[in-house]
Amino acid sequence: MSTLAPATWFKAMAWAVALLLVLLAGPLAVLASGRLDLDAQWHSASREGTGQAPDPLLEPGAVIQVYGARTLRWRGAFGIHTWIAVKRSGASDYTVYQVLGWRAYRGGRAVDIRQGVVPDAHWFGEYPDLLAQRRGPGVDAMIDRLEAAVADYPWPDRYRVWPGPNSNTFVAHIARQVPELRLDLPATAIGKDFLGPTTFFASTPSGTGWQFSVFGLVGAAVALEEGLEINLLGLSAGIDLNDAALRLPGIGRWGAGG
Repeated sequence: MSTLAPATWFKAMAWAVALLLVLLAGPLAVLASGRLDLDAQWHSASREGTGQAPDPLLEPGAVIQVYGARTLRWRGAFGIHTWIAVKRSGASDYTVYQVLGWRAYRGGRAVDIRQGVVPDAHWFGEYPDLLAQRRGPGVDAMIDRLEAAVADYPWPDRYRVWPGPNSNTFVAHIARQVPELRLDLPATAIGKDFLGPTTFFASTPSGTGWQFSVFGLVGAAVALEEGLEINLLGLSAGIDLNDAALRLPGIGRWGAGG
């Protein structure tokens, strides 16, 4: 046993390192692609709207939209920042819900709620993808439960880029409380799997399956929307059977449904 144990340990470590290198291939490919502006400055980057949100003066009905955009500079090779925009029936503007790290770092609340802002703005120069949308009858009731989920968020004053709680942890929490959103957060939403120090099982953000996660660092998920996904050190990979696509760290969804 004494001669086999070191060899077994070495093989396990070798497999773990190999898997980690595979998971890092996606972020490295994004960095090598040149699509990220590694010199972007937050104070001068674009925050203009992208025209994806219905004009509240022309759309009388209720609207919920979830957006995600690459984070600033090199971190965008790994993950995205997500936020939720809502408009009640008859409202003349949107309210945006998100978590901002700099607010927590300065001693304030990480949860940021702003009314009357552009809901679909560039995230400091990065174009946002519309991840989920619900409009019309019944959406006002969904907004009621969404606001209750915001108030019930377990870490309103905390922020940690990796492995969470961060902006994606916040949006995933809300999605679990409002499963009608059917929000399928991509593999690049690092922090979506953070469930806290004492919770290890939960529904997936889409509400169509279940996941196991240890501090957002190791876990797995099986769901209709998310498909099959594993998580190692916050990097997620898997296969999206619903869309016939791969879920890749750094890259996101790739394939027929990408």
